[in-house]
Amino acid sequence: MHQFVKHLPSEEGSTTSRINRRTLLLQSGGVVIATTVEAIARDAPHQEPSAELAALIEAHGAAYAALRRTVDEIGSRGSVFDNACRIEEKALVAVCAYPAISEGDRLAKAAYLLEIEARGELDLPQHTQALLRSTLWTG
Repeated sequence: MHQFVKHLPSEEGSTTSRINRRTLLLQSGGVVIATTVEAIARDAPHQEPSAELAALIEAHGAAYAALRRTVDEIGSRGSVFDNACRIEEKALVAVCAYPAISEGDRLAKAAYLLEIEARGELDLPQHTQALLRSTLWTG
């Protein structure tokens, strides 16, 4: 957030901070989405995600854990690290790209991706593109 804060001189000569409108909307949007998903999940009858989405989420979780172990064991250099990054990224894009049609899939996908986003790891253009494409009707 720091890079988006503009420091402006105040009337007294000290520096004040002002967050631009876009940054505020982007940062508060995640909170609105998270609380909306939580409210829907609380009020809606509980539906399990499909086996396919559950498998994609599980595969990403395993790939993420493997990447963390790789970093802990050898650091963030070399071909082993690069390979672990590619596998994790491919697994995350697969979750993003999954066309969640049922209520259970929509809630599970949204909740999972909000957790990933909260860690700051849903940040590549491929993530956004896959998410947007997953919402298109292809029937």
